[in-house]
Amino acid sequence: MLTTLFHIPSQITWGTGSLPLFGFGILLAVIGAVAVVLLATTAARQGWRAAVSLLGGPLLVAAAVVAFVLPALDDGKGVPIRGYGVMLLLAAAAGIWLSVARGRRMGFDADTILALGMEIFVAGIIGARLFYVIEYHETFFPPGRPLRDGLLDAINIPAGGLVVFGSLPAAGLAAWWFAKRRKLPLLRLADCIAPGMLVGLALGRIGCFLNGCCYGGPCDLPWAVQFPPESPPWVDQVQRGLLPSPAADQPASQPEVWSLPVHPAQLYAAIDAALLAWLAVVFTPLARRQGEVFALVLTLHPLSRILLEQIRVDEPPALGTPLSISQLISVGLLLLATALWWWIARHGRLCSAEASL
Repeated sequence: MLTTLFHIPSQITWGTGSLPLFGFGILLAVIGAVAVVLLATTAARQGWRAAVSLLGGPLLVAAAVVAFVLPALDDGKGVPIRGYGVMLLLAAAAGIWLSVARGRRMGFDADTILALGMEIFVAGIIGARLFYVIEYHETFFPPGRPLRDGLLDAINIPAGGLVVFGSLPAAGLAAWWFAKRRKLPLLRLADCIAPGMLVGLALGRIGCFLNGCCYGGPCDLPWAVQFPPESPPWVDQVQRGLLPSPAADQPASQPEVWSLPVHPAQLYAAIDAALLAWLAVVFTPLARRQGEVFALVLTLHPLSRILLEQIRVDEPPALGTPLSISQLISVGLLLLATALWWWIARHGRLCSAEASL
């Protein structure tokens, strides 16, 4: 577990004074310069209207994050760089890279996939965070807590707290709207990006491991892991009575008690997503109709999620059933996958010859 990697100072010393790095400062100026270069480069190939349409939205979001969100995250030492947030960025980069490589072989240029990847990433993060905040609203907005404090915690995404199934509808709507605007075949586009999304999920789950969330139940296997005091598994085990509650007058010299050994459920999920990504890539040249790669992912991922949820203990049963909310959503996705397979068999377009990626 490595929640915070380091802090970035909010002020950069310059001579006898200092300049703000975040807010309306140096980083925003850098983003402005990069935006000009990207827009000019894209406009030279596709025209200004297309350049603004492709890159305008994501660049504005990036500018808003730097100007307003990052200053709000300053904890007095600077802006903390969380292991979870770093892994999210690596997940986005790796997923987009694979999608660009596949796109070249499936008739999509790199600019299109980059723009789509940025829109899906932003939409997916918003959807995943919104789902998490709604599911655990009592943590963010308990009675008597100032609304401002709850909202600041709600937007503190690098500290952890995303639900994969919350990202799916938001990312799906973003992809549908992107394909509609560009008049692109939606299912072929979904086939292109499906393995990349799984690669991103695999890296994101490593971020969960660094953050200590999405943990498994106690076990005595050789690869079981322990988490430090105040981590989510430790707090959960104290609340369940599996660990003694620390006394207020406990001597500072007394060694801290870590959590009981638990399943590294986050790493199980990372391996699962990586294997599914590999399978989707291998299956691509075997697919006969557009949409089959995405349908395969939509079938296998919920199945594996249902099984992995048996190991996790961080989500209680939901809606009066023995299943967690993630398992219930997985059942719904399996029904959707069944309908998608039926539609592809009846109406799907035949695939053209493609490379393995």
